[in-house]
Amino acid sequence: MVVKHRHLKNILFALLILAIVLFAIFPFVQMVSTSLKYSWDWGNPSLMPTKVNPDAYVELLGMGQSVQDLPESVRILLEETPNLTRAQKNAIIEKYQDSGDVFPFGKYFLNSLLFAACSAFLSLLIAILGAYSFSRMEYTGRKAIQRGVLFVYMFGGILLLIPLYKVSVALGLAGTQGGTVFSILIIYVVQTLPVCLYMLGNYFRTIPFSIEEAAFIEGLSHFQTIQKIIIPLSLSAIATVYIYAFMIAWNEYLFASVFLKSYTDIYTLSIGLRTLFYSKNAIWDRIMAASMLTALPVVFLFLLIQKQLTGGLTAGGVKG
Repeated sequence: MVVKHRHLKNILFALLILAIVLFAIFPFVQMVSTSLKYSWDWGNPSLMPTKVNPDAYVELLGMGQSVQDLPESVRILLEETPNLTRAQKNAIIEKYQDSGDVFPFGKYFLNSLLFAACSAFLSLLIAILGAYSFSRMEYTGRKAIQRGVLFVYMFGGILLLIPLYKVSVALGLAGTQGGTVFSILIIYVVQTLPVCLYMLGNYFRTIPFSIEEAAFIEGLSHFQTIQKIIIPLSLSAIATVYIYAFMIAWNEYLFASVFLKSYTDIYTLSIGLRTLFYSKNAIWDRIMAASMLTALPVVFLFLLIQKQLTGGLTAGGVKG
């Protein structure tokens, strides 16, 4: 009787997990389905397209830009003028290239990738040093500083937006593209740093201090201990924190929409997708394809470092 009850409990638990997984992935399945449908098939409730339409992905990835037929006079000029360099020929052809309805997905994607990767790396670097300080070192005001870091989360981003922008203007950063990039990076680091410090600090406390004592006896300094002991034993936590910081910066919209408004060349995907809704490209297959491609970097990053997302790395590190 006990065995039957246990089997029934396991089955119900498995069904619950399956329902949660299906609920989580259904929006992505719907996005992929819509992105692969022709306009005449959007009303089809089936998740399987009647006919697969890859045009949206082809266009967003820069492989579907159409070139108008060149006038006969221009074609003759290109064919019968050997002195023209390749750059000059490309410049002539580009004048007849129809790119007015092409969404610059690649440029926005690269901008978002650079912002997210750089800010996550800076946040992680500072968090490793700060978390080690909070968890291992004793000094006056340590607890107050540790609690004060999380105090930032008491204020919503909308409350900090105007003061931060005014500070950026007063310092002359908002007036240049480079200064704006610097401001955004600092803001993203400030947004992610508190939780990064909290997560890494708690993990560092689980590392046996006897390992560090042995390193100190061997003559290692604190920085050498962090490099050779703490970081190798904390790769799982470091990978998790990096993914978290990357996701926050990748999906951020509020600050980017204000600070980057005047610099279209450094628009991120979060702003670019908004402009897509109001352009002549605002049709569902392109919108869904762009949204799907936007989600891929986080998934790819998780799959790339999932081997590090394991626990128990300190097991056996100290002999009894």
